[in-house]
Amino acid sequence: MSKYLVVGLGKSGIAAAGLLKKNGKEVILYDGNESFDKDAFYENNSDLGGMDIVIGTIPEEVMKDIDTAVLSPGVPTDGDIATKLKDAGIRLTGEIELAYSFGHGDVLAITGTNGKTTTTSLVGELMEREFSDVRVVGNIGIPYTGMVDGSNEETVMVAEISSFQLETADTFRPRVSAILNITPDHLDRHHGMAGYIAAKESITKNQTEDDTCVLNYEDEELRRFGETLKCNVIWFSSARVLLDGYYYEDGMIYGPGETEIIAVADLRILGIHNYENVMAAVAMAEAYGATRESIVEGLKAFNAVEHRIEFICEKRGVAFYNDSKGTNPDAAIKAIQAMERPTYLIGGGYDKDSTYDEWIEAFGDKVKKLVLIGATAQKIAACADAHGFKDYCFADTLESAMDICFDAASDGDAILLSPACASWDMFKNYEVRGDLFREHALSYR
Repeated sequence: MSKYLVVGLGKSGIAAAGLLKKNGKEVILYDGNESFDKDAFYENNSDLGGMDIVIGTIPEEVMKDIDTAVLSPGVPTDGDIATKLKDAGIRLTGEIELAYSFGHGDVLAITGTNGKTTTTSLVGELMEREFSDVRVVGNIGIPYTGMVDGSNEETVMVAEISSFQLETADTFRPRVSAILNITPDHLDRHHGMAGYIAAKESITKNQTEDDTCVLNYEDEELRRFGETLKCNVIWFSSARVLLDGYYYEDGMIYGPGETEIIAVADLRILGIHNYENVMAAVAMAEAYGATRESIVEGLKAFNAVEHRIEFICEKRGVAFYNDSKGTNPDAAIKAIQAMERPTYLIGGGYDKDSTYDEWIEAFGDKVKKLVLIGATAQKIAACADAHGFKDYCFADTLESAMDICFDAASDGDAILLSPACASWDMFKNYEVRGDLFREHALSYR
């Protein structure tokens, strides 16, 4: 019998172990954290009781018994543990590939630097209006491996897929895929832009002439890439008319043949970037067979996802917006562009080797003050100085940054958390950061 090693015991690792157990596989669990609490893990995951857990270094006698290692997305494929496993002749796979190998039905998969979660949520909403068994999974926070049990040929998986997850995808083949955009992100993990682009574009590698890929015509890299694909390509654009594609013009979203789909005034989400997400979602839904009528109903009902330019509340005339998911400069630029009020901006966090010039330049006359937190605070301040933006200050915590903003803000202003950085220097993840922002905003009188 094949023996599996599950590397990393976060949500995806736990779900992967559960799927393997349900399918009668022998599993060993591994976490590199020497202080990992086994007792607490077993208490919280009683269904995995009886599985051996290896902590720290993997003994050679354990390595000899392993055929396949399932890497959690946060484990680099060229890191020390992955290299050690490969050198021992152990096959490496990931949660997405594992789920796909055990699952049934079709997959609609979304990747890109920005907009993945909103687009995935929206595609799920549109699919659920017409198909009986729709499951929204992946990087959106719901492990794919935890949702394949009981799937059948009628199941539709709508999956948000990150570049980390695509690194270990082998046979994964979506019926409809989308690459929303590609801008610099995770360059530390992928060793530069070329590696990052290759990871994103690999979502199409197993697609055939029977499949479809939806691409952003305004992304130069994707425009080039689209010409190389053998699957059917559908384009969308926020800047020009596409007679055979989807486009936005003068407040209206159009489909192929210049057919009107929906006025953006009828949407509950803001900004050009969200209109691009809508076009991508509609293109995917129609490519899979959803009807225009139900799609329009779904668009009108859809609300913004948590942590993505999410309106929280208004206190003393000051609006609070949570864009904690704006974890890179390009995403944060889109949040600024969506603001319709003078804005106090909170930025900074974990350094992913990003540059911040275009972000600072996007401030224009919208950003009244920038309050910086986290590991990148000094780096961003130096960039602001270089671009002549001097109205910034520093804060030790997110709460104190919010207090600075709220004390200075006037009726009609906005306070926006859109960090342009990951959260890992101060928080477990962007959700925790956004939840704290929400909680503190609601505490003001």
